[in-house]
Amino acid sequence: MNILVTGGAGFIGRWVVDKLLKDGHQLWVLDDLSNGSKANIQEFINHSGLIDLIVGDIKNELLLAELFTKNKFDICYHLGASINVQDSIDDPHTTFFNDTVGTFYIMEQCKKHKVKVVFMSTCMVYDRCTEETGITELHQIKPASPYAGAKIAAENMVLSYYFSYDLPVVVIRPFNTYGPYQKTGGEGGVVAIFIRNKLTGLDLNIYGEGTQTRDLLYVEDCARFVVESGYSEAVNGQIVNAGLGKDISINDLAQLVVGDESRIRHVPHIHPQSEIQKLLCNYEKAQELLGWKPEVTLEEGIIRTEEWIKSGGLGI
Repeated sequence: MNILVTGGAGFIGRWVVDKLLKDGHQLWVLDDLSNGSKANIQEFINHSGLIDLIVGDIKNELLLAELFTKNKFDICYHLGASINVQDSIDDPHTTFFNDTVGTFYIMEQCKKHKVKVVFMSTCMVYDRCTEETGITELHQIKPASPYAGAKIAAENMVLSYYFSYDLPVVVIRPFNTYGPYQKTGGEGGVVAIFIRNKLTGLDLNIYGEGTQTRDLLYVEDCARFVVESGYSEAVNGQIVNAGLGKDISINDLAQLVVGDESRIRHVPHIHPQSEIQKLLCNYEKAQELLGWKPEVTLEEGIIRTEEWIKSGGLGI
């Protein structure tokens, strides 16, 4: 198939590109490199399946029109977005226009050219988990940050094209994803940041009390879920979760990574109002509709990520 991947030079996007190339498709990657990097996909530049890397903005309607008219895409994996919670609090304008308005422009082209859309949303749209069985797709949502709000708005827009125009779409909500090629600075990549700090002799800083939990999904499991959502008609018009199905407190995660209590310290939370105290995924719907389930344990994923950073990965 001919496939467009927006945000394909980003962390998860890189692994989606890897999987799609291995599956034998022809790819076009569109990325403005605000979160991504050419280095992430450098190894694919001479691959016969990677037709073009377009450095451009999903909000550029003329660029999108040219891209979609010239190339007969079968699927658009729309991963391009502003993803930093704190940035969205400081500058909601940028996040809204990238994540919601940019998605609208993508949807308009996909409608015109009848291209299936896989829309990458986030577990950050959910309210805290209250059931030990985990968060299903029917769980209450809570826009605790402009990032979550923009994603919820974009989700609704994407699904409206399914109901209004019979366009095949799927909204996917992966839980906290980690692994090789994740940035080790800033916010979001807690596993990568902890490992980098461990290897460089720095303390592992935990926001708040550290009792908040996360369901951590290894990036290759995530990429497999993303890609297979595009292949399947069973998920059209659906919202689908993916996660490990187990959560861990940030305190326990730090201990698992560094194994030395003296190197762990707690610092004031930078955005406590947007903290979700418990995130635990129920992925039964993905298993039922896609036959998908995670294959990499947290312990194994941490080992793989640490080996990548040690080997000169972009994180250090």
